[in-house]
Amino acid sequence: MARIICPLRVAALLLAASAGVAAAPFVPGSDQQVLETLPARASDPRTRELSDLRRELARDPRDLDVAVKLARRYYEESAAEGDPRYIGYAQAALAPWWSQPEPPVQARVMRGILLQFGHRFDEALADLDAAVRQEPDNGEAWAWRAAISMVQANYPQARVACERVAGLASVLIGTACIANVDAATGQAAAAAGAIRSALLKDSQATPIEQLWALTRLAEIDERRGKYDLAGGAYRRARALRIDDGYLLAAYSDFLLDRGRPAEVLTLLKDKARSDLHLLRLALAAKAINAPTLAGLKGDLAARFDAARLRGDSLHQKEEARFALGLQGDAQRALGLARENYKVQREPADARVLLEAALAARQPAAAEPALKWMADSGIESAALKTLADKLKGGN
Repeated sequence: MARIICPLRVAALLLAASAGVAAAPFVPGSDQQVLETLPARASDPRTRELSDLRRELARDPRDLDVAVKLARRYYEESAAEGDPRYIGYAQAALAPWWSQPEPPVQARVMRGILLQFGHRFDEALADLDAAVRQEPDNGEAWAWRAAISMVQANYPQARVACERVAGLASVLIGTACIANVDAATGQAAAAAGAIRSALLKDSQATPIEQLWALTRLAEIDERRGKYDLAGGAYRRARALRIDDGYLLAAYSDFLLDRGRPAEVLTLLKDKARSDLHLLRLALAAKAINAPTLAGLKGDLAARFDAARLRGDSLHQKEEARFALGLQGDAQRALGLARENYKVQREPADARVLLEAALAARQPAAAEPALKWMADSGIESAALKTLADKLKGGN
């Protein structure tokens, strides 16, 4: 039985963060258009693999196996680098099947993955549902079903998907998937314990699987207020030395909350290509009044303006943080956070809504997030503090 590795890693990576700030995917105008100039290092396996796959697909653009493999590698590259242009390249690789009502299963799953990136969750779920009806043991489709359900706060559906994943994946990935649901539904301590136990017991877990589980563990412990444990899990994940844009963003937020902005500037040095990282660099620069602040703010404003001109509304959570934390515009931040929460309902989405409602002195605007907190049983020290302030009129 095949082990599920990259699908869960990438699902967690981009659905948890990058999808919220991704630029509109770039789709090439022709088959001859140069997509990307990659580092010309013969020893770089990522460079070699992408180049080889592109050449192979150019010889036969209707080779489904090669097209899906290339699309998946582009998606993983976007996850590692935080560069959303790779999503457009992935879509271009699937061009012969993109508009088909009933494409082959592997193309359908990959299309669903790309659709969710643009917040087209219903369409993505339709593709994934069709895939698991045809192939009930398609672990990749179940993994993405779990990830999308978590973003939508549909925890019963996420649990069903994770239980299917657990029968198809490694012990560590199956445990961490279910624990991720448990942690959002009032069982955070047990969830953290389950992941720790699985990390010890699953001697066959790959570094990528360990990274995914450790990042989930760090976030769970952070929400529980167990900051020493969370910091240790983040550092263990970093020690694996795997390029992971989401891990960098999550750890940066942890450091910012702990009052350690200088470490963020070091951590994200040369990472400003990603909007996720650029935002955190700017927030860190503001915290210590770094001379780079004006330039970072200007770059962020230009990226958000460009997205708006394209009709791209995928940035709302991060733009809300920008408006609130760097521009001091609570009303605009609240509008963005409210719109974002209609689509994405994870803890980070709730937090920015609560923060904006508090800053704008509009506690009623936070009601959707407060209701979610009560209904789900989520355990979060940060969210509880904000909720208490809102309820107390502070």
